[in-house]
Order: sequence, then C-alpha cells, then structure tokens
Amino acid sequence: MILIQFLNALQFSMTLFLLAVGLTIIFGLMKIVNLAHGSLYMVGAYIGLSIFNYTESFWLALIFAPILTALIGAFLYTLLFRHIQNADPMKQVLLTFGLIYIGLDSVRLLWGTMSHSISAPSILSNPVLLIDEPYPAYRLFVITIGLLVLFSLYFILEKTKIGAKVRASVDDPETAQLLQINTDKILFYTFALGCGLAGLAGITVAPILGVEPGMDMEVLVLTLIVVVVGGPGSLKGALIGSLLIGFVDSFGKVYIPQLAQIIIYAVMALTLLFKPDGLYKR
Repeated sequence: MILIQFLNALQFSMTLFLLAVGLTIIFGLMKIVNLAHGSLYMVGAYIGLSIFNYTESFWLALIFAPILTALIGAFLYTLLFRHIQNADPMKQVLLTFGLIYIGLDSVRLLWGTMSHSISAPSILSNPVLLIDEPYPAYRLFVITIGLLVLFSLYFILEKTKIGAKVRASVDDPETAQLLQINTDKILFYTFALGCGLAGLAGITVAPILGVEPGMDMEVLVLTLIVVVVGGPGSLKGALIGSLLIGFVDSFGKVYIPQLAQIIIYAVMALTLLFKPDGLYKR
C-alpha cells in the first residue's frame, strides 16, 4: 500500500513539475508570473483530445498537442507578452487573469461543456505487478515522461551553448546583448517552450484525469505554490518544489484529509517566512 501511494505521489509530482518548470522558466527570463499558464495546460489537453478523436492515436496526440500549444504560446508572446515584460506587475496580473477567462470561454465554445476522456494506448492499458501489487502502467509512463523532461532540460541548460546563452540572458541581459546574444529571440523560444511543456502536461494526464472546462484552475494554485516554494526561475527548485507539494498533497489526502490543504499552505508560508526567494535561487 505504501509503495502504491508513493508511486501515486511521484506521478502527481511529475505532473506538477511539467507545469511548474514551464512557468518558472518563463518567470526566470521575463519576470512575468503567467496566470494563464494553467489555461495552456487545458488547451493542450483539448487539442490532444481532438487529435485523438480524429486519428484514434494517442501517440500522435502526445507529439502534436505540445507543439501546437507552443505555437499558441508563441502567438501570445508576439501579440501580448513581449509588450508587458517591463510593465507594472498589476497590469501583468490583470492581463494574464483575463486570459484565463478567454481560454475557458474559448474551450466551451469549441468543445462544449461536457467532460471527455482519452484512452491510454493499449501497450500501457494493463497494470504491472510491483512486489505483488498491481499498478497502472500508464502512471509509470507519466513518471517516465517527467524524468525525461527533467534530464533533457538539465542537459540543455547546463551542458550546451544554447543553455549558456539562456543562463546569460537570465543573469545579465545587458551584458548578454553586448556579447551579441539575441536575448529577444531567446525570450521568444523559451516562452514557447514553457507553453509547450504546459500542453505536454495536459495531454499526458488526460487519460488519468479526463478533459473538462475548468481543469486549469484545479492545478494553477498548486503550480504557483510549487514555483514559490522551489524558487522562481530555478530548474532544481521546480523539481524539489513539485516533489514536496506533490507528496504532501497525496499523502495528506490519504492519511489526514481534513488537514491536507492546510499543510500545503503551511509549507508555502514557512518557505516565505524563512526563505523568501524560495528553496533555490534562479
């Protein structure tokens, strides 16, 4: 039972990580807390649903839903976000909060108000035995996706020339521009990447949680808590924050359901009290 609960908490943590890492990357570069990030998660799930219904292939939905979500993010960046990067924080909050309602109404207009489901691929539909305990193979797949994204981002940011340019643009954009690093292009592609990761999270968890209007708000608050606890702009912080909040939420709902939500907010409050910049700085 403990093993099953541990894996459930790990799967939920990896879902939070896919969402939080996109949001924290965007914040690290642009200093904008994109409240509409959860809407991109929802849109990614719905785009995946349409691809799945049309092609009857989950794998095509998994590939193209994040790409199309990233393109939507690139469009939003060009149209809106690049103009508010240095704006007053209240204007940023109002704009991104407004996008939440636009996203919700757009989803209701295009896909309706009913809940939908996506079937896991047949190869992952049967449970696997772990120490004589059956466990859904698809949940293990979600954990694997999260770990692959983690290692891929770490390699890109820490071991490649592109990653060095991104880190330079975060740490000292003025000097980076003097070194002929195109920080505007880096902002554009990084914002699109963060949005694509939100879309990936949406289609990845769709076979588990389903697809419905309002699914964005269910994860937005937890994602923001993860970013605050881990530290905005930090890949390591996104991982540690996701694991901490994911395990606290999952085990809390099982063993002390009356206090589960209180404990999550208590963790955030203690972090802000003793580590105002989060557990890890960007």
